[in-house]
Amino acid sequence: MKRPFCKQRIFCMAAAVCLLWSVPSYGAIYNTQNNGEVFTGGTKINGVGVAGLTPEEAKAQIEDLCGNNYTLTLIGADGQKETIRGQEIGLQAALGDGLSQILAEQNENGRISGPAVVNSYDLPMDTYYNGEALRGRLASLEMVSGSNVKKMEDARIAANPNGEGFVIIPETEGNEIDPDRLMEAVSAAVLNHQLTLDLKEAGCYRQVQIRSTDETLNNRLTAMNQLGNISITYHFGETAEVLDGAAISPWILGTDGNTVIVDPNQVAAYVSGLAEKYDTAGKPHLFLTASGQEVTVTGPYGWKINQAAETQELIAAIMTCQSSEREPVYSQTAASRTGNDYGLTYVEVDLGNQHMYLVENGQCILDAPFVSGNVSKGWTTPPGIFGLTYKQRDTVLRGADYASPVKYWMPFNGGIGLHDANWRGSFGGNIYKTNGSHGCINLPPQKAAVLFDHVYKNMPIICHN
Repeated sequence: MKRPFCKQRIFCMAAAVCLLWSVPSYGAIYNTQNNGEVFTGGTKINGVGVAGLTPEEAKAQIEDLCGNNYTLTLIGADGQKETIRGQEIGLQAALGDGLSQILAEQNENGRISGPAVVNSYDLPMDTYYNGEALRGRLASLEMVSGSNVKKMEDARIAANPNGEGFVIIPETEGNEIDPDRLMEAVSAAVLNHQLTLDLKEAGCYRQVQIRSTDETLNNRLTAMNQLGNISITYHFGETAEVLDGAAISPWILGTDGNTVIVDPNQVAAYVSGLAEKYDTAGKPHLFLTASGQEVTVTGPYGWKINQAAETQELIAAIMTCQSSEREPVYSQTAASRTGNDYGLTYVEVDLGNQHMYLVENGQCILDAPFVSGNVSKGWTTPPGIFGLTYKQRDTVLRGADYASPVKYWMPFNGGIGLHDANWRGSFGGNIYKTNGSHGCINLPPQKAAVLFDHVYKNMPIICHN
């Protein structure tokens, strides 16, 4: 796998040891030594002294000082110093063309040197370093991971260690360095071949963002201390769920004037937890059948909290800063919160025995044989617990290949429902296996009429097999 390298074409500005010339303090010197094969006295290219060197020697010296032998000194906020060397991070430099042209121009101009002559030049340079190696070297710095590093902390609100309410914990300045900002600053320094980098000036230290005097923080503290003693009690039948001030306080973002600002995301998470705990729709239900067997049925019937609406209602309740008792907003309700949610009044549809039971207040007041979905054609009536959708007199049930007038229509699972079937001469037994319905529960007309008078919207319909 290739190692990641960072590359940039820049002008090398590294300071280097230059040749010193003994010259008068005035005028210029015409240097003709070495027949013009080397750079004249005082020549600097990209900040590196190359006087007396051939273009090839100058190129090697510049690339070495800006690459493998480069050293960057980091200066910490307390004056401590650490270095990063080019060989530690795979630093390489490649000088562009132009050295021979500079030498030629010096020769053409008479090789003038001295204090009155500017013999400094800049040439493009490609610079590379290993990003992973640099990040690893930075992480190992004493001023980044050493034992003297003190973490910066913003001022925050916490429970009062001396008792009730909340207090502000003051900020801690610290000397913690932001690793991403450090990487950014050092990368720029390396690519520009700086010799030193002041980390404080470069903004590498984490800065306190929230102080103990922060107005928003203090407003939030006031609001939280107001809320610390309230409670909101939810009722789920005989079960109570208490939301106290200690749980509410972290949800307070601050105040807008006298209005408490509540974090809707945290409230929504709490309401979601209530739904997970107390919703029964879509969850397994234990059911004791008329024949005395205990079965498990699952279906859409049951309690279901309207989470979006309840989140808004709970936020409004919190904003009053008053204790209250409430039931959640439901998108769907069931018969009971005590014991089984379907209560003591329901219709039992025993698909295995092809028999229906109407139970009111725990007593069976009607039973009847029926014919359910044709198994041989794949129209088996699905089991589950449902709520009656509605009931309707005198309608026509239509399908792709049928139109059946009925007097009593009681749907509970989409297009599946209970209804009279005056076209049948017998019910129950094994009829459903080869001569069943399209999925509905076909009842004797007289029984369907009685059932129709007793059922109502959302009444539990429990189908089991």
